[in-house]
Amino acid sequence: MITTLAAAAALALSAVTAPADFTTQGPHFPNPPTDEIVIDIVTVNGSGCPPGSAAIAVSSDNKAFTVTYSEYLAQVGVGARPTDFRKNCQLNLVVHVPHGFTYAIAQADYRGFAHLEKGATGMEKASYYFQGMSPTMPISHTLKGPHSDNWQNTDEVDIAQLVYAPCGEERNFNINTELRVNGGTSDTKNTTSFMTMDSTDADISTTYHFAWKECPED
Repeated sequence: MITTLAAAAALALSAVTAPADFTTQGPHFPNPPTDEIVIDIVTVNGSGCPPGSAAIAVSSDNKAFTVTYSEYLAQVGVGARPTDFRKNCQLNLVVHVPHGFTYAIAQADYRGFAHLEKGATGMEKASYYFQGMSPTMPISHTLKGPHSDNWQNTDEVDIAQLVYAPCGEERNFNINTELRVNGGTSDTKNTTSFMTMDSTDADISTTYHFAWKECPED
């Protein structure tokens, strides 16, 4: 199922009382429920995700969901406004899962394109949390110029650190992302440096991978 609107991306971490008890194949991607999962958007806020500029799609095997963007761009230099050096997005969503299961976000893959002049830097940062839980420490990745190519970052959570949605409760899930470009020692009067998370082709997107756990019987 695809829900279209503004979004941005990120990953799941915080403290858990015990590691997950996985009995199926793979450390991060155990067999998902056979029924369909549905992602509903509650709110979208941020300069990097104006309404209608992003789309969310759940994979057919229920192991992941993908967010693609069309206007998530941070830039400095010629043609850039003073506020364009930083763009962000907070996505608040509800994940409806089959009865008897809960989920965590085990991995996030971020992709985009960057053109950074020599002396400039770009940064992608992400964090997330379930409603009623403490926000996680942001995970950031820095890219240094000169660079003019696609970029990709992967954040992966150890099994013992996975944070699952409470069984039997439906809590909103918050994803926060940010792009930031610093002109540094580059010639911002004559050049432009920028960094995007966007959908210029089918391979440029952000993918969040689910880990599944069966809830105790009532």
